Amino acid sequence: QVQLVETGGGLVQPGESLRLSCAASGLTFRTYAMRWHRQAPGKERELVAAISTRGGSTTYADSVKGRFLISRDNAKNTVSLEMNALKPEDTAVYYCNAHRDWGVSYDYWGQGTQVTVSS
Repeated sequence: QVQLVETGGGLVQPGESLRLSCAASGLTFRTYAMRWHRQAPGKERELVAAISTRGGSTTYADSVKGRFLISRDNAKNTVSLEMNALKPEDTAVYYCNAHRDWGVSYDYWGQGTQVTVSS
């Protein structure tokens, strides 16, 4: 059974930092691209950051470029999202996603972790 468990969310003030982590089990982690998505109240889920299977390629939403950093540790089956200079508009539930497309697409999701940025 595949499990993705996010940790690290919380309440912070604008300008502060948070580090989200996602621990994966039940899948061959190194074969999955890993992504972080977020969904704010009343808005659609959006892709925040993605990292390739070996970590050599990363992509970011324009809204977080230069502030967020995605990384992975294939030895520990974890992916992290370092979030700096947080803004109130970063407030959302953040979801970890494992994606693989080998002709058939596989997607697994975590339960989400709440990030609230407020003074």
